[in-house]
Parts: sequence; C-alpha cells; structure tokens
Amino acid sequence: MKMVSPRALRALERFNAAHPWDHNAHYHRWILRQLPRRFDRALDVGSGSGDLARLLAGRAAAVEAVDADPVITAQARELTPAVLPVTFTVADAMAEFPAGCHDVITCVATLHHLPFGQALACFRRHLAPGGTLVVVGLSRARTPVDHLLGAVAVPANAVTGWLKNRGRSTPRPLAMTAPARPADMTFDDIVREAGDVLPGARLRRRLFWRYTLVWRRPPA
Repeated sequence: MKMVSPRALRALERFNAAHPWDHNAHYHRWILRQLPRRFDRALDVGSGSGDLARLLAGRAAAVEAVDADPVITAQARELTPAVLPVTFTVADAMAEFPAGCHDVITCVATLHHLPFGQALACFRRHLAPGGTLVVVGLSRARTPVDHLLGAVAVPANAVTGWLKNRGRSTPRPLAMTAPARPADMTFDDIVREAGDVLPGARLRRRLFWRYTLVWRRPPA
C-alpha cells in the first residue's frame, strides 16, 4: 500500500485548520435522543463552552455544568442567557463532584482526562434511580476496526468541515479552544472496565475518533 506523502499530510492539516468544526457537538443531538423529553436535574461533566448544557436546559428543570478550566467556563457563562436554568462551576469533577442525585449525567470528550473506573463509579453513585448516563469519549486506536474507522473519518472530516463552513476559512469554534490531550485507553479496555462498573452499559465505536456509552440505572 502506498503511503501518503508528508507533503499531502501537511496540505490536509492546513485544509482542516482552515475549515474547523466541532466533533463533539456533532453528537449533541444524538445525546438528546437518548434522554427523556423532560427531567428534573442534569449534570454535564466537562462542560467546556456550555453548548450541551444549554441544550439540556431545554428539557431540564436545572442543569449543573462543571469544568476545570476557568477561562472557558467564564466564556460559557457569557454565552448563556440568564433565563436558562444552568449553573456553571469551576471545579475538579472528581475532587468536588456536585452533591445529590441527577436524573441525567453527560460527559463529552472528558472521561479520558479522569481516572476511568473511579469516574464511572462516581457517576453511578450520583445518578438517580431510573436515570441516564451518556458518555461520548475518545479511545486509542489499536485494532484493524479502529484504524479502518480512522481512515474513513479522514476524508469525511475534510468534507464535513468544508460543508459546515460553506467553503470559507473560519476560526476554531470556542469549544475547540479548551485544553486537550490524547486518549491512552483502547476501546476494548474501555468496554471491559465499563462492564465491571456499569453492568449492561451499551458501548459503540463511532466515526470521527469517538465512542459512545449509554447506561440507565435501574429504577429503585
């Protein structure tokens, strides 16, 4: 198989940088489809610019949004209309987890920043009976399936960026300015550990270098 030349890779990187788009926001509507039409309390862990928290506020009586980055949290507050029932807090999600139980907990592109098993156990403890946990996460590619999905995502990413930006060069969305790091767990490791903590959790590999996890706590 012929390798892609470094020159072509650099050209692709320049193209993607000129037409950026938020891979996490791509899954926001999918997240909403996993949730009830109405619920009381929601918690968004790793809320970033607050895009998902604002969507959750359309269904929830109250949304708590937690992020460790004070800069992007301040920007999220500025972008959020005062009428929305969203509270943004700067906190370490593990050390200062919001008290009480939540009907919905979401966590997008954040779990790989946390101790995986401990974080899932914490989510489980704070999820109300009958509540729903939804995770969109990142994993380290290892298997042929991982690499195949990655190969498919490369042209799809470029085309999507072009279409979303209508062919124009644009700055990165605010959500993409938060600090980030690569994932170190493989999808198989994630499935195994999640199964130990959240029996019955549904996990799937997804396009654009993501996986999803959905777990519903049994009613009391």
